[in-house]
Amino acid sequence: EHKAQVLAISALLTTTMIKIKETVDLLVKKGIRQQVYILIGGAPVTSNYAREIGADAYATDAGSAADLFLNVTKV
Repeated sequence: EHKAQVLAISALLTTTMIKIKETVDLLVKKGIRQQVYILIGGAPVTSNYAREIGADAYATDAGSAADLFLNVTKV
């Protein structure tokens, strides 16, 4: 509906990390995964997990996430 360029998802607990993968899988199922840059982060999240679930990037903190957004969106 909004045609977002970037989707940022953060998990606070390991028990909520599954929802990140479910979101990526839903985008694939809807056929729009390649249209959205997915950035994930949060306390329990790692760069390995980002790769495993098919996210485009991982950020360790909000500042790093903002830098990635600027590079991706060319703002």
